[in-house]
Amino acid sequence: MITDKLEFYNIYSRISDRLASAMVYLLTTDLKSLEKGNYVVEEDEIFAIVSEYTTRPVEELKWESHFKFLDIQVIIEGEEKMGFAPLENMQIIEPYNEEKDIQFLAGTGDYLTAKPGCFTMFFPHDAHQPGIAIGEGTKVKKVVLKVKV
Repeated sequence: MITDKLEFYNIYSRISDRLASAMVYLLTTDLKSLEKGNYVVEEDEIFAIVSEYTTRPVEELKWESHFKFLDIQVIIEGEEKMGFAPLENMQIIEPYNEEKDIQFLAGTGDYLTAKPGCFTMFFPHDAHQPGIAIGEGTKVKKVVLKVKV
């Protein structure tokens, strides 16, 4: 898991060409103007999912992980807590769905506060739990870039 300010994207762009393309997309796209939905960035390699929702109590949310794509999560408006933990510390509660590239997990981890201007990158070996309310539930607009690994 990596979390940092978007302004430092060039450090992470050196990891791979796909990651560089994803970071450039985040910096050159007017994220606030994007409507909810899915956007193809690079066919079969990178896509963006824009969502709007109200954050919820941690007890209502499951941990998740992905194997084919890493997540780059960016809060556009609002803020939320996100859980993160090593995958090996989790118990599988819903087996891996290859079509949706997701499995759901139970366990414990650490938490960070995600705010606009930053990104959080979750790799296939990272369990994560997004969408957690900080106190009361609040509206969040977020883009998640899915980058093929």
